[in-house]
Amino acid sequence: MPGYEAEETIKRIKSHKGVQAVLIVNQEGVPIYSSTSDEEFAMDHAALISQLAAKAKSTIRTLDPTNDMTFLRIRSKKHEIMIAPDKEYALIVIQNPNPGAELDAADSNN
Repeated sequence: MPGYEAEETIKRIKSHKGVQAVLIVNQEGVPIYSSTSDEEFAMDHAALISQLAAKAKSTIRTLDPTNDMTFLRIRSKKHEIMIAPDKEYALIVIQNPNPGAELDAADSNN
């Protein structure tokens, strides 16, 4: 049952330490699933990250027409964004790159 497998996979991803959001977006960058209840967050991130992924995919194809993007990972000071594109949908995971950092900083202040 594909739906059940997808739900179990999303549940497993969400259980990882530091995961802030899991999104599944269609080709237009519209979220069809979001683990966050913040609809504005989901819509904004889905649209912008989808545009970024499309540009990365286009760049890879321009450099080598026989190549294709299979995964994109971007890390900043505050977030790590992982994108797994497929034909019709893309899985986007947004997480804290240092999930223990807040705890460590709080502990060092005490």
